[in-house]
Formats: sequence, C-alpha cells, structure tokens
Amino acid sequence: MRLALALLGLAFLGADMAQAQDPRTTSVHQAALAFLALTDRDDGMASWQLAGKQFQNAITDVKWTEALHGVRVPLGPVAERGLLSSKFTTNFTGAAAEGDYALLLFRTSFGNRTDARETVTLEREPDGTWRVIGYFIR
Repeated sequence: MRLALALLGLAFLGADMAQAQDPRTTSVHQAALAFLALTDRDDGMASWQLAGKQFQNAITDVKWTEALHGVRVPLGPVAERGLLSSKFTTNFTGAAAEGDYALLLFRTSFGNRTDARETVTLEREPDGTWRVIGYFIR
C-alpha cells in the first residue's frame, strides 16, 4: 500500500514537472499569478495596468478598481489557491478574434468563501508577452 502511494505521488510529481518544462505554461502561470497578486491586495489600478489591451479597452481603470473592490473585499483574504487546469487555444467563445490564448482555472479558498473558482484568460500580445484579458470568480 505504501509503495502504491509513493508511486502515485511520484506520478503526480512527474506530471507537474512535465507541465513546468513547457515554457508557455510557465510564462502563462507566472503572468496570471502576478495579476492575481495585485487583485489579492485590492490594487485595481496596478492590476488594470498589468492587464492586456483587450481588458483595458473593455473597462476603464476606475470602473475596474470599483468592480474589483466590490467583489474581492467581501471574499476576504486568499487562504489557498491551486491551479486546476490550463488550456491553450486560438479561439474561444467571447474572443474578439483568433489569437494565442490561455485559459487557467484556479480553485481558491478565501477567508469568507472556501470553494471558489477563478478563471483567468490571457492573450499573447504582439510583443510576445502574456497578459490577462479576463478574470472571473464563481
């Protein structure tokens, strides 16, 4: 039984290492976490500035700051966040046009809500940088 658990643990570790070796996955994950760190601090202005052009064109910095504050503060501080899935695609429902997109789903536990899902959508912009273009909490 212990051997089976150890092998299962190694299998999960190997899967994480394989995912981490894909430079796209690492870059996307880092960009999403940088954005989320700002939202965790309720820093709407900084998170808006870090976001992609599609995001900035869809909402003003003032409206984003107000919306973020209204949604995130009642949830309380982040207790735990883990990546559930990541998907790369060239198109998805709601996309403005074909492009290079990543959709990340996180399971997040907040102080006042223990089982939330955060979806972070990123686009690789013309300069090659992955930037957040969508953020939703369910």
